[in-house]
Amino acid sequence: MILEKQQAKKGIITSAVRSVAKEENIDAEKLAMSIAEGKSVIVKHRDSIKAIGENLTIKVNTNIGTSPDVCDVSFELKKLNRACELKTDTVMDLSTGGNLDTIRKKIVNASSVPVGSVPIYQAVIESIEKHGTIEALKEDDIFDVIERHAKDGVSFVTVHCGVTLSSLDILKKKTRKTGVVSRGGAFIVSWMALTGKENPLYSNFDRLIELARKYDLILSLGDGLRPGCLADATDNLQMSELLTLGRCVEKARDADVQLIIEGPGHVPLNQIVPNVHLAKSICGGAPLYLLGPIVTDIAPGYDHITSAIGGAIAGWAGADFLCYVTPSEHLALPTIEDVEDGVVASRIAAHAADIARGNIQAQKYDESMAQARYKRDWHQQENLSINPFRFKKIRSSQKIVSDEVCNMCGKYCAMRLMDETMKKVGL
Repeated sequence: MILEKQQAKKGIITSAVRSVAKEENIDAEKLAMSIAEGKSVIVKHRDSIKAIGENLTIKVNTNIGTSPDVCDVSFELKKLNRACELKTDTVMDLSTGGNLDTIRKKIVNASSVPVGSVPIYQAVIESIEKHGTIEALKEDDIFDVIERHAKDGVSFVTVHCGVTLSSLDILKKKTRKTGVVSRGGAFIVSWMALTGKENPLYSNFDRLIELARKYDLILSLGDGLRPGCLADATDNLQMSELLTLGRCVEKARDADVQLIIEGPGHVPLNQIVPNVHLAKSICGGAPLYLLGPIVTDIAPGYDHITSAIGGAIAGWAGADFLCYVTPSEHLALPTIEDVEDGVVASRIAAHAADIARGNIQAQKYDESMAQARYKRDWHQQENLSINPFRFKKIRSSQKIVSDEVCNMCGKYCAMRLMDETMKKVGL
């Protein structure tokens, strides 16, 4: 197995690095150096190669997967296809219902983009189904499931290494409004509380590193103690986990393992920039992957909007990877329409942040749309639109008197009026 990070440290520019560098319009040597330093990662799935990290465009992930109450694999594959059509960069299988091995394999085989997973879900679920309790889960079971996921072709795995017995001591003080809101974090906290043992993903991190090296698997160090409401943002529990992840980063880098740091969920606007800077500083500039962040707790049904606001600010501050949030967040398993709204909202946030960060490609993209809009070139506007399906649906849903205008202004279109006026006066 050729490790991308190992090759980069040797000064070898792989075909994957060259491909991404060309797509991102950056220097391949500079990208390789960033990968060698652990500030960028290469994530691959068949012909799909993405880079996440320093000086790169911000990437977007889409979560799909079954639940114990709604288990329809064909429905999840439709969500996958829709997300890929809307140009998500990666997907994650978060399934917790049905035959998890079969579901994961179907998603990996059907996906045109890299796939991630959260193996602790399956490890705990299998323990409960077999023994009736989380307590019966063995350390070997966790690592066996991680290897199973790697063999099936997932490109990255979320592993909650920062949830430790010392975290449990802080949690016992009950200073939080919402406690532990991460499902993976809750599984590990429950297991530690019931067994009195340390989290194996932390205590045996070297074993995790060995698996990552064996399969060139990217470790996404999960935020199992992320805040679930604004009142809990940037608290001792969140910071203790981040400090632990910072220690894990150095171990993984020494072993040439690629990794990503996952960041907080609910964060008020004024704390987003400090949170990004803290994570980058503590974790040595490792690629930062954020869920949202969601900037207010009062908007269930609209959390694709609350997260897009937070994602744009976080991206501008230095975040590298945004996990989409759908209107169904906190309410239900997403529909296909929810997936569409989530992908588009996150892509808008990422693109807006890319522009603010001075990305030339992003700026040119907007300039092309501006030119098409000025010319009233509706076909080109549709092609450039972040969601051509919605563009076409809205454009064709109402009577249009003239192809030159929309029916918002009709014959009083400002750009059309100015064109006619300038021609009359010879300008």
